Amino acid sequence: MEYTLLFLETPAEMARGETADAPAYWGAWTAYMGAMAAAGVMRGGNALMPPATATTLRITDGKWAVEDGPFADTKEQLGGYVIIDVPDLDAALEWAARAPCATAGSVEIRPVMPNPPGP
Repeated sequence: MEYTLLFLETPAEMARGETADAPAYWGAWTAYMGAMAAAGVMRGGNALMPPATATTLRITDGKWAVEDGPFADTKEQLGGYVIIDVPDLDAALEWAARAPCATAGSVEIRPVMPNPPGP
């Protein structure tokens, strides 16, 4: 079954990637992604640009409202995601627990919705 792991980090944790601590920060992520690839469970994913680069669109009564920045004020920010293919939720939780952000932020685990049957 496919699951998407959404990696949520605190602003302070995300900032580590641009400080003197960057080699350790990026090294942990590289090792984690490498472990998933080596295990054959990773199907895809990407890191995301910082939340300050986001644009949010809402449509009310047919009118667009475009705002700079992420959609909500949160203590954690979406830093990236990966899609894995594992037997069950327990296996997805095991991989999520190994994410570098699991101790300072969180990992949201969501099953991927199956494609609807064709016509």
